[in-house]
Amino acid sequence: MERPAGLNDIGMVAWILDMSTPEYPNGRQIVVIANDITFRAGSFGPREDAFFETVTNLACERKLPLIYLAANSGARIGIADEVKSCFRVGWSDDGSPERGFQYIYLTEEDHARISTSVIAHKMQLDNGEIRWVIDSVVGKEDGLGVENIHGSAAIASAYSRAYEETFTLTFVTGRTVGIGAYLARLGIRCIQRTDQPIILTGFSALNKLLGREVYSSHMQLGGPKIMATNGVVHLTVSDDLEGVSNILRWLSYVPANIGGPLPITKSLDPPDRPVAYIPENTCDPRAAISGIDDSQGKWLGGMFDKDSFVETFEGWAKSVVTGRAKLGGIPVGVIAVETQTMMQLIPADPGQLDSHERSVPRAGQVWFPDSATKTAQAMLDFNREGLPLFILANWRGFSGGQRDLFEGILQAGSTIVENLRTYNQPAFVYIPKAAELRGGAWVVIDSKINPDRIEFYAERTAKGNVLEPQGLIEIKFRSEELQECMGRLDPELINLKAKLQGVKHENGSLPESESLQKSIEARKKQLLPLYTQIAVRFAELHDTSLRMAAKGVIKKVVDWEDSRSFFYKRLRRRISEDVLAKEIRGVSGKQFSHQSAIELIQKWYLASKGAETGSTEWDDDDAFVAWRENPENYQEYIKELRAQRVSQLLSDVADSSPDLEALPQGLSMLLEKVHILTVLFLESNLLRLSEMLPSYVYIVS
Repeated sequence: MERPAGLNDIGMVAWILDMSTPEYPNGRQIVVIANDITFRAGSFGPREDAFFETVTNLACERKLPLIYLAANSGARIGIADEVKSCFRVGWSDDGSPERGFQYIYLTEEDHARISTSVIAHKMQLDNGEIRWVIDSVVGKEDGLGVENIHGSAAIASAYSRAYEETFTLTFVTGRTVGIGAYLARLGIRCIQRTDQPIILTGFSALNKLLGREVYSSHMQLGGPKIMATNGVVHLTVSDDLEGVSNILRWLSYVPANIGGPLPITKSLDPPDRPVAYIPENTCDPRAAISGIDDSQGKWLGGMFDKDSFVETFEGWAKSVVTGRAKLGGIPVGVIAVETQTMMQLIPADPGQLDSHERSVPRAGQVWFPDSATKTAQAMLDFNREGLPLFILANWRGFSGGQRDLFEGILQAGSTIVENLRTYNQPAFVYIPKAAELRGGAWVVIDSKINPDRIEFYAERTAKGNVLEPQGLIEIKFRSEELQECMGRLDPELINLKAKLQGVKHENGSLPESESLQKSIEARKKQLLPLYTQIAVRFAELHDTSLRMAAKGVIKKVVDWEDSRSFFYKRLRRRISEDVLAKEIRGVSGKQFSHQSAIELIQKWYLASKGAETGSTEWDDDDAFVAWRENPENYQEYIKELRAQRVSQLLSDVADSSPDLEALPQGLSMLLEKVHILTVLFLESNLLRLSEMLPSYVYIVS
């Protein structure tokens, strides 16, 4: 509809926008819903709640991205003005109001006028006066009290469901309160303006609750210093223009209809270029993802397309890096690891007198409760958005101290497993150059958690094992075993031990024997540091990527410089497989597993190449993508699957005795529908139908 500005009679407005973008030059649709701050401060009443719920359901039904522009004052509060202007007070002593009152009432005349606004009972005084004592104030206007939070529950449920069924994104462009704050969290993805708070209750109301002036502003409660560091807000922006720009950029990674194909664009960054950033002692996660400028200002490219990485949750759990990037123009979700020790700032709460600001160090390459939760949340977001996942793994393990266990490190680590187990897109775990993966950190991202989706790779210099070498030798290469190793390898020790044995054999003098023993001990002490290094090196040889490949725990060793081109080809291959597997499962039914679909695709592909099962033809990613892009290669197989599916459905009906009587009528209706579709269809399928019908006629008869 169209109307002049300022004439809205509801505090909520929505649009369906058609917009052309680089990813969708022919146009895409999104749904935008916003609070109207000019109408009752943008508060939520029953009409606003019903409207928000309806728009949310529409976005879910059409699988369109839903953008919520939040600027509100929470659930509406109100009072019945028509009762407020005329109620009377029944005093305990009419002559002395200071003695208190007994009830609130309406006169008979006022009650007759506004009787629907109250629930009241009639009382007659001794002097004959009739008073209507008010038991409850209902009000003639809807939206004065509890019905507003009743509606808030409905939209909380709807928006939470929308996160699962479509793409949701909240932009906090103005103060958002109460249910508005919950919606910002329930939609999960959230952008916050740095000058606008996300709060549950106003600071003045909290001060009254606490009985003293504790908080001085809304920003102190829910500004970006709080919300951007606790995992509620993904991105912060300085103004609306930057906010809308980030919304559009985020949408560039999202399909036009959720569940549809990814918005793949032509990349200006060649997919086959080598990775120029070379980690030395440690792997800088952001440089590994998007590249870095060297000391001369030359850009050294990382694994993903230049300028494509958008980091989210930057202020929360800084030991893990998460965001969205593109690989050869294909949108992906990325999780990487910070190797440096990061400082976590825990703000003081003015509401607690003994509270003070604390700065807590967070070691790099270790999962803590917050960083593990951040990892799990990123996986959940990427999966909902249909993004392939890349994990640049570089963890030494989980932090298992008392405080970490109390704060839920086990729960957070288990959530990583759950979100990876249910991941429905291609997922790649890669241990990059100068990185390692050990212990429980390996367990929660291993390919066996979701073998249909996860592929595991390691760089040639990558390391992986249960323990680090220093920890391993303390258990499996102790001092006694080191000394045995010295005695076996060191010529001088061998010579000294031989002399000592000779002296003992010949019953030599005791001083000579003691002298040789001291020489042996001195030699062992001298060699201990060196042999400790040898033991560490020996333990390190159990950590190599070549051993990982030999044991089958990784799929392949991928050199760092070649990783971009390798994973681009592999990603295209996996997406092609997924597209065809989804079509097969759509035809055959959901009970047909993803792995079964892939096995069927392999059979079709090798048959078209005249190759046997197990042939290396199946490993050629480029050849497979080219084959899949030509539907003529597999459409006949798809048609055969459809025919088998119809045949199976009809057989199932025939085998079901309660439905047997309905079979003739059902077949008649089916044939009628087929006739209505097109005569051409009947002609092209006449032979197949003629082959199928006699058996069904026999069953019916």
